[in-house]
Amino acid sequence: MERNDLCWCGSGKKYKKCHMQMEEKLAILADEGHIVPTRDMIKTPAQIEEIRKSAALNTAVLDHVAAHIHAGMSTEEIDHLVYDYTVSHGGIPAPLGYEGFPKSVCTSINNEICHGIPDESIILQEGDIVNVDVSTILNGYFSDASRMFCIGETSERARRLVQTVAECVELGLKEAKPWNHLGDIADAINSHAKANGYSVVEDIGGHGIGLEFHEEPFVSYVTEKGTEMVLVPGMMFTIEPMINEGGPDFFVDEDNGWTIYTEDDGLSAQIEYMVLITEDGAEVLTK
Repeated sequence: MERNDLCWCGSGKKYKKCHMQMEEKLAILADEGHIVPTRDMIKTPAQIEEIRKSAALNTAVLDHVAAHIHAGMSTEEIDHLVYDYTVSHGGIPAPLGYEGFPKSVCTSINNEICHGIPDESIILQEGDIVNVDVSTILNGYFSDASRMFCIGETSERARRLVQTVAECVELGLKEAKPWNHLGDIADAINSHAKANGYSVVEDIGGHGIGLEFHEEPFVSYVTEKGTEMVLVPGMMFTIEPMINEGGPDFFVDEDNGWTIYTEDDGLSAQIEYMVLITEDGAEVLTK
């Protein structure tokens, strides 16, 4: 673009007063061998405003689940809670029908790493830990977050794992700031998990989001500090490490083709934040 053209982002500012300096810096970093985002990975102010509305509904759905989840309920009941609340507030559950997924939410219990499918025969038991992963479409814009719930009195090993994954996400969030790298987030998460005796799932990670359910970049949690994509304002993605109490290996349920289990039958926990890189850090849009 020419310096005095209106910026491509739709801000109404001239390019020289908006994204020109950032893109010049990215060009230099690219020449030095760094991985840099393309324009389509950077959300415009108008897009961010609409995505925030989707994210607010996503948070409200998770709050609704938190107010009702309890021992003795089926995961199918959680699915109904999510579907009914989302639809009644003008949204669409993003997982429903996505690549054939049959439900409105993922409910992953104990040794299930992710993509657990709600079912009326699966009953939450005292002592279970369960990840509820909610994704929402509102007016064509996507949001995504998950929470861990401890059902009743859980074991010390379960509580410690859930606490550690919460700490991992917060440590990763501190590294989510302009001109850092995705690898900085990964290193903070992986280092803390390992220091507590846990492993991080390697082949499943976070993703860009906002205009689609899953966008670039892929967000790994096992890469080294100073590697992977450079972060700049306007990037939007999830921080959602999956932490295992045993090894990182897993297998996929052969019957349903979705649910992913720990290979060694150990517990697994995950918390997911959806974040926007800002001028001085990161804004958590939904968690």
